[in-house]
Amino acid sequence: MPSDIAFHNLYCHDLIRAAVAVPRVHLADPAANAAETVRLLQDARSQGACLVVFPELGLTGYSCEDLFHQEVLLDAALQALQTVVEASSAIDAVAIVGLPLRRDDQLYNVAAVVHQGRVLGLVPKSYLPNYREFYEARQFTPARAAATGELPLEPWGVLPWGTDLLFRCDGDARFTFAVELCEDLWVPVPPSSLAALRGAQVLVNLSASPASLGKAGYRRDLVAQQSARCLAAYLFSAAGFGESTTDLAWDGHALICENGSCLAESERYAPGGQLLLADLDIGKLSQERMRQNTFAENAQAVAANPAYRTVGVTLHAPVLGRLDLLRPRSRYPYVPSLLAEREERCREVLAIQVQGLARRLEASGLRRLVLGVSGGLDSTLGLIVATLALQRLGLDREHLLAYTLPGFATSTRTRDQAWRLMRALGCSASEIDIRPACLQMLRDIAHPYAKGEKRYDVTFENVQAGARTSLLFRLANQHGALVVGTSDLSELALGWSTYGVGDHMAHYHVNASVPKTLVRHLIEWSADSGIWNPDFSTALIDVVATEISPELVPGDSDDQPAQSTEDVLGPYALHDFFLYGLLRHGYAPAKLAFLAAQSWCRPGPAGRDDAPGQAEQENGEYSFAEVRACLGTFLRRFFVGSQFKRSCIANAPKVGSGGSLSPRGDWRAPSDAEATVWLAAHAALPES
Repeated sequence: MPSDIAFHNLYCHDLIRAAVAVPRVHLADPAANAAETVRLLQDARSQGACLVVFPELGLTGYSCEDLFHQEVLLDAALQALQTVVEASSAIDAVAIVGLPLRRDDQLYNVAAVVHQGRVLGLVPKSYLPNYREFYEARQFTPARAAATGELPLEPWGVLPWGTDLLFRCDGDARFTFAVELCEDLWVPVPPSSLAALRGAQVLVNLSASPASLGKAGYRRDLVAQQSARCLAAYLFSAAGFGESTTDLAWDGHALICENGSCLAESERYAPGGQLLLADLDIGKLSQERMRQNTFAENAQAVAANPAYRTVGVTLHAPVLGRLDLLRPRSRYPYVPSLLAEREERCREVLAIQVQGLARRLEASGLRRLVLGVSGGLDSTLGLIVATLALQRLGLDREHLLAYTLPGFATSTRTRDQAWRLMRALGCSASEIDIRPACLQMLRDIAHPYAKGEKRYDVTFENVQAGARTSLLFRLANQHGALVVGTSDLSELALGWSTYGVGDHMAHYHVNASVPKTLVRHLIEWSADSGIWNPDFSTALIDVVATEISPELVPGDSDDQPAQSTEDVLGPYALHDFFLYGLLRHGYAPAKLAFLAAQSWCRPGPAGRDDAPGQAEQENGEYSFAEVRACLGTFLRRFFVGSQFKRSCIANAPKVGSGGSLSPRGDWRAPSDAEATVWLAAHAALPES
């Protein structure tokens, strides 16, 4: 290379160009994933990159679950690796790809380092998450179970294997890198910390990392902080569109950070493949390490690895009578109090819902959605999500088949709201009166209502709920469509849904991990977002102002149903408060009651972190007796008689760290467990 040109080449100044690839995933199709990997690798090299990182298990897709135990998939993954290796012969760039790999009758989650027709080494995942929505230990074995530092693997011979591998590059690109996988970064002492102390300037993470509320910011901080602590560059990949949305969504959040600064960040929820590039200053990192003498001292201290000693200290709590919390406390754990954070959360939740539904519709091969529109909160949010999912797939709004299905107790207000929403949206809108069909079924089973009696029992109610869902499924059959379910997290927690052929069932749920207190804010935020016409936005605001009711029992007039959901169940604000504490933190009833009392019963010295516009009563407060009673309702409904419904709910994406109730995700519980200990703990609470 002539010297004048060399001078203007970043590689001649101790810099390198690195890339993180986020392929479009073809789940359980390794050949297609290999082709996508090769395409992005070639693209990265054409733009000057010498190091290209791909997602965890990217050659198969991360969300294959028990398909990882299928021989044909494991064999296809190896063949996909062979495809990448052969293609790399003509590409002078290191590619790091993820795949499942067998060794000594164990299955490992592995990163393969590939360069110019060779596999340079294999790094197995150290830490397998087996909590909340993760259960990798069901399929994989952690790295520490491997016996030796080498692995014979045809056709590449005996390969270096282990978490202790450093890859030292020379030539025009001079640097050392190390590899870890996803959860390895989330533990207190990541493998990358040790690798940095042993000379790695570039740290690579093959991740999948499903999306949830607030996770993007946490990831960004985690990666940036790890790069700062290690005085290194950190490349973080993530799985994107095409992974299974059975219970999760995937945002393809890739990051490249250097010594605490974020150099590049991918577009999240992008429908296709992406390539993220940044230039890393290896010389600057080396200089930083040389100047910061404590870096070398830390390396020496870790090498010495001194044991810790334990010194016991006995403390007693101060006896001061009542002692209120000083720390700020949120009445609405699912709803941020700060406007900017609340808007960001709404934007994120909607993105997850839309991505999940769009992917499911695409995977089904269908092009239409069927949705029942009641004019209430949940179906309105479903209408928003369905419209945006179609838009994501390039389909017009006529592909959304919306139906309002009035019954015996449908109010004039909600029926009018349903029609206003559908007309303003411009979707395919229809109305089917379910009363004749319901009346026929009531006659068939000899129900007293069919004989003129006003018997408004659970049979009367569920005949209507069942008729609606049955109609939606048959309409979906007729039009080649997918039924969108709208039951929310709060309803699933309380068992407030009609099992089977009722609002419990759909082809795909979009609200199943969105609590009721957040649904209101999502609709309000959407109304103010500027993406809808004024008529639709106005109708959204009217829906938010409507009292929550199942509208299954007739009232004294057509304008007012006899039922108010919160009169029966208690306020959703309290139920969601209890639900978050139970799901996210496993709090006992006594602690739930204490925290609710601190948040709802009296101001307290530190004040409350309230979400605006959510006061459920005048002054937004409840008595302790009301909190105690509502908690009793929550515990009975959550633990007694509702789990069987949750054990067979339809697929739906998780949206937040506050949990979901999917039997495949955060909450796996027996349908026939006893609730004795929770109810006894509640009974032991003080009365006031």
